[in-house]
Amino acid sequence: MPELEVTIGGRPFTVSCQPGEEHFLRSAAGMLDAEATPLVAQLGRLPEARMLLMAGLMLADKTAAVEDEIRTLRARLAELEARPVATRDVAVIPPQVTETLAEIAARAEAMAARVEEQLKA
Repeated sequence: MPELEVTIGGRPFTVSCQPGEEHFLRSAAGMLDAEATPLVAQLGRLPEARMLLMAGLMLADKTAAVEDEIRTLRARLAELEARPVATRDVAVIPPQVTETLAEIAARAEAMAARVEEQLKA
């Protein structure tokens, strides 16, 4: 079982972990150290247990805030997913318009043909 030395609040700790989990242990220790270091800077030297307790509580508070935000976002997402998909109003073209346009096109083609004949003559 690998043993790592991590520093939290300026103090070294030797911690064991499962093989392959060293990265996760270092990451977790880094998070704990990020909370403990300002505590030590503000309050001075604290007993080890108190420093770790306070740093752990600060991390737990941040975790609770993130979990609340995740719950809120999941509820909002579920609300958005439950909404019916908006459909666009599609204009329905009456058949008379289509027929009229076809008739105009036919007349234009006939006029163009007549103009071509006159130009050839």
